[in-house]
Amino acid sequence: MSWIDKFKSKAGIGKKIPKPTPNWVECKRCKEQLYPIDLEENLSVCPKCDFHFRINSRERVGQLLNPGSFIEHDANLVSNDPLKFKDIKRYKDRLKTATRDNPVKDAILCGTGMIGEHHVEICVFQFKFMGGSMGSVVGEKITRAIERAINEKHAMIIVNCSGGARMQEGIFSLMQMAKTSSALNRLSENSLPYISILTDPTTGGVSASFAFLGDIILSEPGATVGFAGKRVIEQTIKQKLPEGFQTAEFLLEHGLIDQVVHRHELRQMLNHHLSLLKDTPLEALRS
Repeated sequence: MSWIDKFKSKAGIGKKIPKPTPNWVECKRCKEQLYPIDLEENLSVCPKCDFHFRINSRERVGQLLNPGSFIEHDANLVSNDPLKFKDIKRYKDRLKTATRDNPVKDAILCGTGMIGEHHVEICVFQFKFMGGSMGSVVGEKITRAIERAINEKHAMIIVNCSGGARMQEGIFSLMQMAKTSSALNRLSENSLPYISILTDPTTGGVSASFAFLGDIILSEPGATVGFAGKRVIEQTIKQKLPEGFQTAEFLLEHGLIDQVVHRHELRQMLNHHLSLLKDTPLEALRS
């Protein structure tokens, strides 16, 4: 080590200084400065303007299911880069980074749990894992969850939060749209309920398949819901689109969504709907 390196070492020059934990969180809508503990206690909803922050999949499970009732399934399924894909980074490297930075090994968490007295199979997207994109593992885990629901006679719940199909898996990711939709058709044939919950954002191949197939479709307030982006649609149809046309409230007004439900009320609302669906034949609801 040269004398310059020794000097730098003693002086602490060149050392990476860890970033301090932020003491405040800024609301993306009203710009209010929020204390993290207060925000967490309010289920990650801004107490000033009711903006719903994105939350990770395990937080969501904790909010919706009875405490201690969740049993995770298929936790070790991982993507294997079928196309050996590389853009500015290798797909394998992106997967390693996403796995390191998230509490799940792919973009969805699946398992069995209870809401009130009701057994459910639940799948919850993890948006921070590559934008919640749907690859082969996501499709496989959802399909297995639906098959468990059929075998165990459980209701099915999917909490959607995704940018769509994962481009790094090409046609393999698009095939998951047909795969999951077919599984949901079998669920319907067995007269078992499926509740789809749309959160911000629900777009692309996820919205074009299982997200919009629920017997009941709920959404959180202000969620962005759609297929393609506004600019792409306007260029395709050569028309100007109305402001906010891809918000949950706009889609509720136009009949695509059944209810917009505040996060504080979501668990109670699910329990209510599951109770109704348990006592009412699904054929009567669909007629």
